[in-house]
Amino acid sequence: MKMLAIETATAASAVALADGEELVASALRVDRRGHIGFLVPALELCFAQAGWEPGDVDVVAVDVGPGLFSGIRVGVATAQAVAGAVGAQLVPVTSVDVIALRAATGHRKIWSIVDARRGEIAVGIYQAVPGGVVREGSTELCSPDQLRAMIEEEASQSLVVGDWAVLPDGVLHGLHAVKTGRPRYPSATAVLEIARGRVQRGELPHPDEVRPRYMREPDVTINWTDFRSEGPWQ
Repeated sequence: MKMLAIETATAASAVALADGEELVASALRVDRRGHIGFLVPALELCFAQAGWEPGDVDVVAVDVGPGLFSGIRVGVATAQAVAGAVGAQLVPVTSVDVIALRAATGHRKIWSIVDARRGEIAVGIYQAVPGGVVREGSTELCSPDQLRAMIEEEASQSLVVGDWAVLPDGVLHGLHAVKTGRPRYPSATAVLEIARGRVQRGELPHPDEVRPRYMREPDVTINWTDFRSEGPWQ
C-alpha cells in the first residue's frame, strides 16, 4: 500500500511518502505563513525522490486540524484534489491525535495542544497505552487559563505537548505534577501511522465527509492565485 501524507495544520508543513511501513521520502519546513509556497514543491520533490507518479498512490492521508486556518484549508484542498484525480482513498486525521501519538511518556496523562490563534488553544486529552494513545473525550477549544483549570481539576501526573510555547508565561507555574515536552508539531510520519491503522481497520470515510476542522470562523481568506497553475497537483 503506497501512501501520501500531507501535514499543514500548524507552522510545520510536511509531506511524506510510504510504501507499507517503509518511509520512502519526506520534506519539512517550519513557517507559519508558508504552507502554500511549500506544498507543491515538496510534493514534486518527494515524488521525484521516490520515483513515483501520482497514480501510484493508494491512500492520501491529511491532517484536517484543528490549527491554522490557511494551513488546514490548503492541505485538505490539495489532498482532496490528489485523491480525486488518481482515485486514492482519502483518510483524515486530527492534529491533536498526531501530536499525542509521538508524546514520550508511559504513565502521564497527555495534554495535546495546538495554537488556534485569538488567544485560544485546541486541547485533546490522552492516555498512553501499549502501542499508542487513547483519547479521552472530545477536542476542546479553550483559553490558557481554562487549560490550567482543567489540568488542576484532573490532579494527575501530566505531560503537555504541542504548542505549549505559545502559552502565556507562568500559566503552568506551580503545577508540580505537570511537565512539558515534545513533539512541538504534528509530523507527517505520525499522520501515516494513524492513517495506516484506520485503513487496516476499515475506518474509511466517504470523501465528502472529509472536511477541515476549524472549530470556529476563519481569521483570514486565501488568495488562491498563489497556487501554481502547472503540474499534477491541481
